[in-house]
Amino acid sequence: MDIHQNARLTLRSREALVECVTGGLRFSRAAANFQVTPKTVAKWVRRFQQEGTAGLRDRSSRPHRSPRATSSSRVALVLALRRQRRPAYHIARSTGLSPATVSRILRRAGLSRWRDLHPAPPVVRYEHAAPGDLLHLDIKGLTRFQQVCWRGDGRRRGRHKHPGWEALHVAIDDHSRLAFTRILPDQKTDSTIAFLKEAVDFFARHGITVRALLTDNGSSYRAHQFRQACLQMGLKHRRTRPYSPQTNGKAERFIQTALREWAYAMHWPDSEQRNLALAPWTHYYNFQRPHGSLHYQPPISRSEPGTTS
Repeated sequence: MDIHQNARLTLRSREALVECVTGGLRFSRAAANFQVTPKTVAKWVRRFQQEGTAGLRDRSSRPHRSPRATSSSRVALVLALRRQRRPAYHIARSTGLSPATVSRILRRAGLSRWRDLHPAPPVVRYEHAAPGDLLHLDIKGLTRFQQVCWRGDGRRRGRHKHPGWEALHVAIDDHSRLAFTRILPDQKTDSTIAFLKEAVDFFARHGITVRALLTDNGSSYRAHQFRQACLQMGLKHRRTRPYSPQTNGKAERFIQTALREWAYAMHWPDSEQRNLALAPWTHYYNFQRPHGSLHYQPPISRSEPGTTS
């Protein structure tokens, strides 16, 4: 219950006050005991007699009548103009209302911002019925790094070239969330095809036969060689709509989890040490880490029986 900021009595104090008066204590004595006026005591006693315990709660300060309130027809006109993409100042001129009044109407209706006129589409979550029905593939570029020696004045010692880039390739089974990862030198087509073959072998060792792939529109996934490799392996390949990463959300979510719990979990001395820690972390993710969408069971709990580590 919301209590007025200047209220002397809380709900429990009001109940105690009423009990004292009902027990025979005079209004003036009760007012002195609770440090309020006799008029306040009489008010709470009267409300308790009329409404019971519910009468001891604070009432809304809104008046019963508002003769100068904006009529419902003008409010409807303001909302109709807003849904026609009219700015608030234009609506104020068209309806004869003040900009402040128009602003309050739009805010109460949830239409005060332009993005409120274009609400985001509802999130459509999906999950395939069996392991191997769909495999999500994605790639995250990572920077190589090495220890840097610093001079006493804060400058680097010598000239250092940029150490370059490498790629985190990930494959996630849609049903079980079982993951396979590799750090490869680049995101080129040959590296991507080699990773795909390793991923299919990995899932086969865990009793999962991959039947379809879902990737984004990266150049390696659009390459003719990748399409031929999918045909030779009997895999159906689908790509997401452009600029729709949520379609491949399981891989995107896994990458964010990996960056938070593996790549950025500690200060690595160099990228080699970071990369060596990827395989143990992936094994922990698959076999031990609770997964929220799996009722806090690890992904291996959803793979077929007879799996190996």
